[in-house]
Amino acid sequence: MIQPNIFVILLTALVPMVIGFIWYNSKTFGPAWMKAADMTEEKMKGANMLRIFGLTYLFSFFIAFAMPGIVIHQFHIYSTVMGDPDLKDPNSALSLLLKGFYEKYGGNFRTFKHGELHGTIAGIVVALPIIAINALFERKGFKYVAINAGYWIITLGLMGGIICAFT
Repeated sequence: MIQPNIFVILLTALVPMVIGFIWYNSKTFGPAWMKAADMTEEKMKGANMLRIFGLTYLFSFFIAFAMPGIVIHQFHIYSTVMGDPDLKDPNSALSLLLKGFYEKYGGNFRTFKHGELHGTIAGIVVALPIIAINALFERKGFKYVAINAGYWIITLGLMGGIICAFT
């Protein structure tokens, strides 16, 4: 049975912070984001950065933990039969069938490139709409959506690539 590599997931959870450091830097999209988000230097002062980065890592871990189900096709085979009692018996027909299937096809589509594709698609069809819907109600403009959605599309692409290649 395929099991996510917790070490890879813990490392992948750092990706949003690393990309965020680059993406929202004062030399990249930081000033444009601050303007689009109505953020000021005053609002940023006095923030509890330990809490912000701690919770960011926790939420990033949640995302990284969910990524194998998005980027690794073989997870879907197991999810179809995971409630079957025969799965617990390594000599059952079901277990032997799954073992043979995984031995033959377990490595298919397990590359960084493939995971990056699926992560990027998730960014486009999940993150972009969520950000855009929030922006509509918050009365934020296109630039706000483009900056934040671009960040998540790239971030999820990289996370998907890492998870798919190394889990």
